[in-house]
Amino acid sequence: MGMLTSVILPVFLVLGAGYFSVWKGWFSQAGVAGLMVFAQRFAIPMLLFTGIATLDLSEQFRPALLFSFYTGAISGFVLGLLAGLFLFRRDIEDAIAFGFVGLFSNSLLLGLPITERAYGAEALAANYAIISIHAPLCYAIGITAMEVVRARGTPARGLPGKVLKAVFSNALIMGIGLGFVVNLTGVTLPVVLWDAIDLIARAGLPAALFGLGGILVQYRPEGDLRAIAFLCLVSLVVHPSITWSLGRALDLSVDEMRSAVITAAMAPGVNAYLFADLYGRAKRVAASTVLIATGLSTLTVWVWLAVLP
Repeated sequence: MGMLTSVILPVFLVLGAGYFSVWKGWFSQAGVAGLMVFAQRFAIPMLLFTGIATLDLSEQFRPALLFSFYTGAISGFVLGLLAGLFLFRRDIEDAIAFGFVGLFSNSLLLGLPITERAYGAEALAANYAIISIHAPLCYAIGITAMEVVRARGTPARGLPGKVLKAVFSNALIMGIGLGFVVNLTGVTLPVVLWDAIDLIARAGLPAALFGLGGILVQYRPEGDLRAIAFLCLVSLVVHPSITWSLGRALDLSVDEMRSAVITAAMAPGVNAYLFADLYGRAKRVAASTVLIATGLSTLTVWVWLAVLP
């Protein structure tokens, strides 16, 4: 019970405050949109920049860590895709959207703050290693799959450029990329600049959590309940179970195991809905899964925290 009250509930209370404020009309949807622009285009990219710029790359970018997490994530994509096609009898484009929901866990807005509250800021190095390739890899998989399907019967010459443009125009990925530049080149930034970046970065997670709550107000869990339940199961149970099993087999350190499993156990992020909305496919399933899985994760994350060392 102590882990629930001290680690999980504060994070979800901030999220709930955003939801309740928008639901009651105390905070407008336009305000939420502006808050999320600040968080996702400025504050969180700076948080990722500082995390990657100061990360010990030789120590944290261990193949075993990334293999454990991303084998689970890609398994979620395959399971969502196959279930969409054969279990729920949807067309291939809807099925790819299902797969993306199973692939994209909320590593940033939920994974980081829960790991930090559970184990301290010093335990986030492996989180940053996972996050550094999370959005590029997941979007590359989803966009490539969707564009290949959409381009069937037509020349695919423009596909690589389209995928790269979609992936690398993302502000989060820009922050990660600049962090790698500073890390690898050893550039020394003025202390006053670091302090300014840190001030903005520290606002990122609370602002994004509050904004995420406000965004979830507009999602209504209706229809397609079997598909939604299946994708919740993939995100909250299957992905972290695969990561946990591989982590034990590959002898991850305690910190790596914690970061990998907690990140894998997160509900699908809002990006799962944004991907569905981008292509106009399975939007109701994606939105409802984000909402319901986020609520259910208050309990499932508690279980995973109890299982972990």
